[in-house]
Amino acid sequence: MPASPPPFRPALLSPLHWPAWFGLGLIWLLAHLPRGALMRAGRGLGWLIARLPGERRRVAATNLALCFPELEAAARADLLEDNLRDAGCMLAEFALAWLGSDAAIARVPVTFDGLEHLAAARAGGRGVLLVGAHFSHLELCARLVSRRIPIAGMYRVHADAAFEWAIKRARLRYAEAMFTKDELRASIRHLKQGGVLWYAPDQDMRGKDAVFAPFFGVPAATITATHHLARLSGAAVIAFFHRRTADGYAIRLEAPLPDFPSADVVADTTRINARIEAMVREAPSQYLWLHKRFKTCPPGTPSRYD
Repeated sequence: MPASPPPFRPALLSPLHWPAWFGLGLIWLLAHLPRGALMRAGRGLGWLIARLPGERRRVAATNLALCFPELEAAARADLLEDNLRDAGCMLAEFALAWLGSDAAIARVPVTFDGLEHLAAARAGGRGVLLVGAHFSHLELCARLVSRRIPIAGMYRVHADAAFEWAIKRARLRYAEAMFTKDELRASIRHLKQGGVLWYAPDQDMRGKDAVFAPFFGVPAATITATHHLARLSGAAVIAFFHRRTADGYAIRLEAPLPDFPSADVVADTTRINARIEAMVREAPSQYLWLHKRFKTCPPGTPSRYD
């Protein structure tokens, strides 16, 4: 059965949380626009984001320089522009995923490829670990998949308690459960019971359970949770790729990774980074380059974002 939504606490109405409630109100309004108007609003917001200087623009430019050194400066500048514009669509898609009605989600054009891999693993009694990446439409595509098969997700807790309450409640409208990174035992139990768990291991979490593995040829601190979740649960590991198309979304589930996990956690983490890199290369402008993916450096390596 799906998990129960978190209980509301009167303390969430404190003035401290009023900015969060204001933001949630704007998200609600966006989510209830017709999809065409919603995406036009997202593209307009993206145009504004691309015009503004700032720290995140510099982070994205640094990431693109590190990951695509083969591109000429003009080509990288075009990719940066496209990526910053995509950030506006990301905000619109998050709104639709979180607070859009079931009827609105049902109208989103989407194609699926590889659902048979998911069905075969579940028919064999195995849990499935869907390994995705931080593309701008990750929340929306997770909800689209949830219309076909029950899934749970792993997420990072929001700093504002009111925002955390509202968004977790929204996610639990369509997800079986939501686990934080600290709820490893519950995640493993879900997988052992034949559940499907979606998560994205492609952010620098600055935790102790990380190793350096190449990402676009750059050593990147990468959490080892994929290896450990698969080892402890026996779940199949399936790469989950999604991209925005001209008229909707395309979602692809790949065949389970063979011989995974191995006895080598670094080798397994390197395999996962390679699959994510391949996904990103298919739709580089739709990836979250605004995140400091290479924030943690190997010893003796200068900071990449100074």
